[in-house]
Amino acid sequence: MKKQYILLILIVLTITKLQAQNDSIYFWKSGALLEKRSIKTADLDSITFKRPTPAIASVTICTQTWMLKNLDVSTYSDGTPIPQVSDPTAWFNLTTGAWCYYNNNPANGAIYGKLYNWYAVAGIYDAASAANPTLRKKLAPTGWHIPTDAEWSTLINCLDPTSDGGNNIPNIAGNKMKATTLWTPYSGITNTNSSGFAALPGGCRNNLISGTFPPIGSTGSWWSSSETDTNSSWCCVLSNSLPFARRYFRGKVDGFSVRCVRD
Repeated sequence: MKKQYILLILIVLTITKLQAQNDSIYFWKSGALLEKRSIKTADLDSITFKRPTPAIASVTICTQTWMLKNLDVSTYSDGTPIPQVSDPTAWFNLTTGAWCYYNNNPANGAIYGKLYNWYAVAGIYDAASAANPTLRKKLAPTGWHIPTDAEWSTLINCLDPTSDGGNNIPNIAGNKMKATTLWTPYSGITNTNSSGFAALPGGCRNNLISGTFPPIGSTGSWWSSSETDTNSSWCCVLSNSLPFARRYFRGKVDGFSVRCVRD
């Protein structure tokens, strides 16, 4: 009997030692084994489970890869919040980043994304970062950035080489960029979305007219990261009534959509 107890103790000790040296973690989904991993527990301080980052839908046009949707985030890439500002007077007086919904209606956010002032594009979130560019945040997700004016020019030239990057009017790049739905129909204008860019009429917050919003379906405007001066920055503008894409400059206090391009 004593020999049996000794043998049992040795078996238990051996199993315990093996488990301490090399345990297994099993990953299951809907009753199916996805993966088995052997891990030495002595090498672990803790185990953290993290959901994978969802893939970002994109389209490649010539040499560039663009997001398929307008940006719809309320924080900078490091998690710092970007305030939502609805009041037109408060918005007009901002010198730091902010966002709003088109017409201040959350239902529009699900379709068009958010509208941002240029200070959000530049990552200016407080007075210190306004004075010191090295302190600024990043609006675009990791692996992406806000397009420069030159990158918008490259896109437009790719779609219509006669456009001179959006300087020559008319061009037909806009028709090739606009989605075939949601734009208000206009005589003589046919939106083909042949580029796959799928631009939607997300509108803008227009501080030239007391912070009002243009009619839904009529226009889409997207920021670039390129300044023209201390008060203005370049953007790309599409209209339901015109076939062309145009690079233009607008005040940094305006609210525009943001479409990111891959690094």
